[in-house]
Amino acid sequence: MSTMLSTIIRPAEEIARFLVRRAAIARLCELDDDALKDIGLARSEIEAAAYGRMTASSRGRIR
Repeated sequence: MSTMLSTIIRPAEEIARFLVRRAAIARLCELDDDALKDIGLARSEIEAAAYGRMTASSRGRIR
């Protein structure tokens, strides 16, 4: 039974994480460039930020 539940729950968790990230990307894309700059993002960095692939040291520039 627990194997069956993990087979169902794991993909559901992945789908939920995907949907949350896509919603975050959509909301960030709605912001204008000045608002993105205020939170320290360039438009080209939105997806990387939503997926957690950005760090301060990997950005390579100071704002």
